Amino acid sequence: MSKSLKRVTRFLQEAGLADTVIEAGETRTAEQAAAACGCQIDQIVKSIIFRGDASGQIRLFLTAGGNRICAEKASGLAQEPLGRADANLVRATTGFAIGGVAPVAHLTPSPTWIDPRLTEFDLVWAAAGTPRHVFSIDPQMLISLASATLADFVE
Repeated sequence: MSKSLKRVTRFLQEAGLADTVIEAGETRTAEQAAAACGCQIDQIVKSIIFRGDASGQIRLFLTAGGNRICAEKASGLAQEPLGRADANLVRATTGFAIGGVAPVAHLTPSPTWIDPRLTEFDLVWAAAGTPRHVFSIDPQMLISLASATLADFVE
């Protein structure tokens, strides 16, 4: 078991959640993840990371699998222009490689916003630290564990 997967599994267990981590197969895209989990694409939590142009700090946006982030709205929430976070910054800050970034258990916490679309489901699926592992969770619990703020930032 990878260090990233262990960290997410331990985080969820310490939060009192049942072990719902599964090896689902290839889940690098929302489409792959939805097919692997047998759910709607919008039940997939995409963890999208941006870098603040002025601060250099990362900002995490959790969005439904079928939605795209509006750069202008996201920048407004972050109160600074946002740019793409490169793979090295993502790994150094979160501890995860792109394609397997979990919405929780980051090495360094960052401001986090969540797409209200995800709250329309009883259960959502998110990356568990690798491009092959996912976990299911109640969206309200995800909001709490990720210290996320509900906000409109999609196109």
